[in-house]
Amino acid sequence: MKFIIEILLIGVAVSIAAFFIPGVQVNGFGSAIIAGILIGLANATIGTILRLLTFPINLMTLGLMSFIITVLMVLLVDHYMAGFNTSGFIAALIFAVVLSVVKMIIGIFK
Repeated sequence: MKFIIEILLIGVAVSIAAFFIPGVQVNGFGSAIIAGILIGLANATIGTILRLLTFPINLMTLGLMSFIITVLMVLLVDHYMAGFNTSGFIAALIFAVVLSVVKMIIGIFK
């Protein structure tokens, strides 16, 4: 039951973030859930590998490279998913920030 609630909260977070950012579009709540899951999977797999490979740069930039990798994972999901669209790097960057803040706020209440 907790897993289902987590998935629904991810969908809510993606929907809220997409609502506030003009350059991001999500075609319905189902697409928001799928986009949230795919972003999480991309970060957990490809993102982890990229973070390991860019560790020295990440250390020198005080974690900025890790954030850039997260934005790239959002763009990757945008590229491969039809129901989730961003208008470019800046929109994906703002989406990643807003998504993190919304997930943090949701995490406070659960």
